[in-house]
Amino acid sequence: MSLFNLKPAESCRFDEISMGEVMLRLDPGEGRIRTARSFRAWEGGGEYNVARGLRRCFGLRTALLSAFADNEVGRLVEDFILQGGVDTTLLKWTAYDGIGRTVRNGLNFTERGFGVRGAVGCSDRGHTAASQLKPGDFDWDQIFGKQGARWFHTGGIFAALSESTADLVIEATTAARKHGVIISYDLNYRPSLWKGIGGQKKAQEVNKKIARNVDVMIGNEEDFTACLGLHVDGADKNLTHLEKDSFQKMIEQAAKEYPNFKAIATTLRGVKSATVNDWSAILWAGGKFYESQQRPNLEIMDRVGGGDSFASGLIYGFLKFGDPQKAVEYGAAHGALAMTTPGDTSMASLSEVEKLVGGGGARVDR
Repeated sequence: MSLFNLKPAESCRFDEISMGEVMLRLDPGEGRIRTARSFRAWEGGGEYNVARGLRRCFGLRTALLSAFADNEVGRLVEDFILQGGVDTTLLKWTAYDGIGRTVRNGLNFTERGFGVRGAVGCSDRGHTAASQLKPGDFDWDQIFGKQGARWFHTGGIFAALSESTADLVIEATTAARKHGVIISYDLNYRPSLWKGIGGQKKAQEVNKKIARNVDVMIGNEEDFTACLGLHVDGADKNLTHLEKDSFQKMIEQAAKEYPNFKAIATTLRGVKSATVNDWSAILWAGGKFYESQQRPNLEIMDRVGGGDSFASGLIYGFLKFGDPQKAVEYGAAHGALAMTTPGDTSMASLSEVEKLVGGGGARVDR
């Protein structure tokens, strides 16, 4: 029996739709934000990164639900999205007032870190068009019904932008359930986003409501603790030592508290330095646990987006194979590859993912 009752691909315009904010990422490369004289521009956003990975690496039909201020920065981000192949027909454009007093587009300054110096993010995303999205802004019967989607993905970053985006996530996931769309949600806890609107207490209040609509819950150890109040035994304060058995107990607890969860996935990241991590993943599905290959001492260029690429590989595995073991392997392999290149989004190919899943290494391809 299949884990999910997936709609046939031929009955849907989209394989997957993501909802979330996309910011312009400004990257100082090997330097620091505070001393940079030039930045490389990318696009990035937790929920969007999943749709882009599914399109560019795995070849699926994906779309984005978001909003932008209609100015040159917004159009630049749109151009990045178009290069990634993600459908933009569902985007909302808001008239720009000239200086960003009422609406603007988000900026995200991110440095990668190296060795003992961890990665640093400094976002400038107040009053963005995406943060002002609210219930009623999208026609769900048109999107999920007439056009059709097999999978819907959103996450805790978008839900944390404002009270209205949290309400929109609840509206969207409720509509997706009504139309038989599989729903995944990445908890993606960011203390900086919740700090000014009630902190961890508010994060738990919002995420516990959303969790009732979710089929596939994704997150790491901090996410489950901060957002759902689940405790992980054996994880130290700095999350450098992680016990697999403790995670399995936590996941079993989550499955009991949320019987609607059909699958729960988490990456296991042991941080030895900014550029060397132990990396693997665990998936609970259908009452059983599945583990990916272990990748100790994984060398990392840019860790940002690794979890999002895990999510896209996981979703691909479910959509393509319906096999939990393949899903967790494709997720972990795609996440590992994504962290070997700069930027939020994956530059990996399907053949590279399949090679890594099959046990291949880094020998030169000729």
